[in-house]
Amino acid sequence: MAEFLYEMRIPRDRIAVLIGKKGEVKREIEDSTRTRLEVDSNEGDVFIKGEDALGLFISREVVRAVGRGFNPEIALLLLKPDYAYEAISLNDFVKGKNSLLRIKGRIIGKEGKARTIIEELTECHITVYGKTIGIIGLSENTLIARRAIESLINGSMHANVYKWLEKKRRDFKAAEFSKL
Repeated sequence: MAEFLYEMRIPRDRIAVLIGKKGEVKREIEDSTRTRLEVDSNEGDVFIKGEDALGLFISREVVRAVGRGFNPEIALLLLKPDYAYEAISLNDFVKGKNSLLRIKGRIIGKEGKARTIIEELTECHITVYGKTIGIIGLSENTLIARRAIESLINGSMHANVYKWLEKKRRDFKAAEFSKL
């Protein structure tokens, strides 16, 4: 059977998190996805090898999520079939360093309030790391969280975004209830 190889780079300060204490995180990713990870600690290069294309893809998504600031326990939620990872690159929206700080501030909010509200209303996990916003959650919820975050980036008022999220949540709960 053919072996596939995927190469990627994550920030060096995230390498230790990816490997985990005594290699626990790395081993769990490998065992769960039937892949092998080779990590170059000096450069931040990660080589993912495996025979199963789906396992390779999932392994890559978990490594990417850890590299973009997620706690390994949250990144490992991607092993579940209905979970997805979304990344928003702030490079598309930023015109300078002050602009980046302002946008990150809008998404995080005072003392993390905005991020927490979006996480609660969408049941997603959100991280702001470098020039990237990462979202992990159920597939449809990640899309809703992404749209809410993009609205904030584009200047929508927080209150309007929260109202929209609350309406989406009510609609979702009503749809779930009608299935019963």
